[in-house]
Amino acid sequence: MSDSKNEQSELVVLGGGPGGYSAAFAAADLGMKVTLVDDGIKPGGVCLHRGCIPSKALLHAAKMINESKEAAEWGLDFSKQEINIEKLRSKKQSIVDQLSGGISELCKARGVTLYRGRGRFINSTTLELAEAGGKQNELTFQHTIIATGSSPVHPKIFDFNDDRIMDSTGALELNDVPGKLLIIGGGYIGLEMGTVYAALGSKVTVVEMLSDLLPGADRDLVRPLKKRLDKQFEAINLNTKVVKISSGQTGITVELEGDVDEASQTFDRVLVSVGRHPNSANLGLENTNVELSDQGFIKVDGQRRTSDANVFAIGDVVGHPMLAHKATREAKVAVEALVGEPAMFDNIAIPSVIFTDPEIAWCGITETEAKKAGLNVKVTRFPWAASGRAKTLGRTEGLTKLIFDSESGHILGMGIVGAGAGELIAEGVIAIETGAYARDLAESIHAHPTLSETIMEAAEAFLGHSTHSYHTRV
Repeated sequence: MSDSKNEQSELVVLGGGPGGYSAAFAAADLGMKVTLVDDGIKPGGVCLHRGCIPSKALLHAAKMINESKEAAEWGLDFSKQEINIEKLRSKKQSIVDQLSGGISELCKARGVTLYRGRGRFINSTTLELAEAGGKQNELTFQHTIIATGSSPVHPKIFDFNDDRIMDSTGALELNDVPGKLLIIGGGYIGLEMGTVYAALGSKVTVVEMLSDLLPGADRDLVRPLKKRLDKQFEAINLNTKVVKISSGQTGITVELEGDVDEASQTFDRVLVSVGRHPNSANLGLENTNVELSDQGFIKVDGQRRTSDANVFAIGDVVGHPMLAHKATREAKVAVEALVGEPAMFDNIAIPSVIFTDPEIAWCGITETEAKKAGLNVKVTRFPWAASGRAKTLGRTEGLTKLIFDSESGHILGMGIVGAGAGELIAEGVIAIETGAYARDLAESIHAHPTLSETIMEAAEAFLGHSTHSYHTRV
């Protein structure tokens, strides 16, 4: 017979990812009695354990491998290269463990009660918690914030009881380095993991049903990445889809349809990376007044309130973009709204970063979006081939792109492709959120020689003069 008890809390946060623990910590800092419910062994969610952090650790390793090969151009020979997969896997896990342990310690320091288990709503103010070993608790609360995140989409065609067919979680486990790896889906997860496995020695093939990689990104930013990946990957097949898949002793055989030379190919492993869906099912939401969209996302307003007065929701489970930093901001908005502050999720420059090599990052409106909206914009570009710093790094394939209101010079968007683009994009976020203009960036002194100068010079181009890149006056 299961042991059960009833506990009470002012706020229960359901989900211990970046959004969930940020909400719990923000509420605790305001003096609230908070319970954080997470079904993982340690808090941190998908981002920390099966996403952002382990993938970036492996991408760093891939970058070191690639740079050691490219060093020959500089007269440096690191040709004796050995890869210890077990040690690499251990290093990746140690980073995850350190960070998740830190979150647990912050829970203790803030007085947040951490429950390890799966929660289900009995009603709008009561949660049933199923813990390991069959123990059942009931948590009664005044309010709750749902932050249950998302999971990889796994189409039925790939539903085989074969661990050689992986999702992103399986790929990050790094069980081995397959000789031939097929990646289904040309989005950021597939390309990031393809970068890792190609550096480790796999022959990587990408299949994408659309006409280009990274369909949501600016084409000017995708082109330099595509050019580099064409050299690193065995093949990138666009306008192609998998119509049949079978599992055999020699590998996973797929039948392809589209722009591909060989319709039937066999691989050692297959990574299915075709999107993610919200974790809104099996939460007992039918026992509340929470409403869902047709896609399963929880409907929320600008303060992240649901249609149930007791329930807020944040992060992937409320919709796109599915980004950890978006969830963290939403967490603070929800908590501030909960205590009566006039908080609102009204950010207009949520940065997106793809951690391939080169990295791609953008914020604000893209050129394509501006054209679709009928906006009168002026677009400037600064090629990194004209950057002294890019030349010293041997990475001149980059590009910095700015989108302005053509009359006022108001900055509407920024896009960057190149080494460290994910770090550089923060300047664009600040510029857009603070309502900066071209002259603000152009007349702000940027250190030389740095890659950040490319932002300054792209802004100068709007004013008709860029020191290291000639622009014809119109």
